[in-house]
Amino acid sequence: MEKQWYWMFKNVLIGPFLRVWNRPEMEGIEHIPTEGAAIVASTHQAVMDSFYFPALSPRNITFPAKAEYFTNPGLIGRIQRWFFTSIGQISVDRGAADAGEATLNAARTVLDRGEVLAIYPEGTRSPDGRIYKGRTGMARIALATDVPIIPMAMIGSRKANPIGTWIPRPVKVRMKVGPPVDGRAYVESLGIDPDSRDAARPLTDHVMAVLTELAGEPYVDVYASEVKASLAAGKGYPRGTEPDRG
Repeated sequence: MEKQWYWMFKNVLIGPFLRVWNRPEMEGIEHIPTEGAAIVASTHQAVMDSFYFPALSPRNITFPAKAEYFTNPGLIGRIQRWFFTSIGQISVDRGAADAGEATLNAARTVLDRGEVLAIYPEGTRSPDGRIYKGRTGMARIALATDVPIIPMAMIGSRKANPIGTWIPRPVKVRMKVGPPVDGRAYVESLGIDPDSRDAARPLTDHVMAVLTELAGEPYVDVYASEVKASLAAGKGYPRGTEPDRG
């Protein structure tokens, strides 16, 4: 039933509208394997990123979704719970003490079935369109499961779906997919044991460098969540992270 609803949303209820309204294009689609497990590591510019990519992907995509989408009360909560459950997304409690282990276990259930898992390594939407420091969860999953990482940059989705908007604007959206990254081979090339605790950070940084190049945006070596917290508190951008207005 979940796959039936996924098909309906992609091909009938949402996908056709987005393909006309935002005219999405995907460059490098050949890098997404036609079969077998893979992790797509994507930049995150808008809520609608999780709709634009599946609309064009040749494979069904599973995203880890924050637990609140499955537990919020009221009518909106019930609608969210039905929607995310019906399309087969997996619930992850990011605030739990063992959130990292829970995410890894949830990811394994998807990858062990030979499916495609999509992750936003920045952990949250970019506050300004730049590419921010990646969280290491994506790398830990790739190293533990030995599946390829497919880097993908979302371009234009921020303008199509600015923060705070529900209805997308008629702005063209593009996706650039890069060649797969063999995580274990990469860290081994650095002389690092891929099973060690030291392996995840350099692999994460490498993937973020690839994403930065694909996106053509500046890189900020700070977590986006820290910048957003500072902005929300009225403190402005932390020193050294201010956008270049020149």
